[in-house]
Amino acid sequence: MRFTTVFFDLDDTLYPASTGLWPAIKERMNSYMDERMHIPRDEIPLLREKYFREYGTTLRGLQAKHNVDVQDFLAYVHDLPLKDYLRPNPTQQKVLASLTTRNLIFTNADIPHARRVLRQLQLEGYFADIVDVNRMDPYCKPSPEAFKIALNVAGESNPSTCVMIDDLPHTTRAAKEFGLYAILYGASALGPDTDAVFDDWPQLPALLNGNRP
Repeated sequence: MRFTTVFFDLDDTLYPASTGLWPAIKERMNSYMDERMHIPRDEIPLLREKYFREYGTTLRGLQAKHNVDVQDFLAYVHDLPLKDYLRPNPTQQKVLASLTTRNLIFTNADIPHARRVLRQLQLEGYFADIVDVNRMDPYCKPSPEAFKIALNVAGESNPSTCVMIDDLPHTTRAAKEFGLYAILYGASALGPDTDAVFDDWPQLPALLNGNRP
């Protein structure tokens, strides 16, 4: 394969958006801001959108503008029964097992949530490390500083040997700008924000060999 390291996003990338887990996490964010931070409920959706645009995540916005307990927030929003949303995918497991790259999780969630997701999907053995929101502090995807931290964790000095797989175009765009090969998961048409797309796991090995479907 032409690449040495692949960074995989976690939520809505290692599992399809149709599971409903990410909307449930977002609703937990809304509840936390309402119940524990006493932010008026009707202001929360626009505030979260503003923080997402300006800071990359709701959490980073809350850190910048409010007195939030980061670890309490992360524990609360991820406190969901994953077995109700996620099922192992044997095809995905076979594809990941076939890769000769060093694979890491690169997520704006935290390590406990990432480990629970990997355990539920039976994917723990396919990833060498996890770059989470705490390791990126005070940054997060899609900032260049976050990509720099991820490469340092992976022991990579050359971004062109690395791949970012994510479900968000603004993250793949940032990855491209930083010099990584960017692959957008869940899309079928190539656009300006990514180098390649896939929506079916058996397509991935060919992309990592530089072939577009």
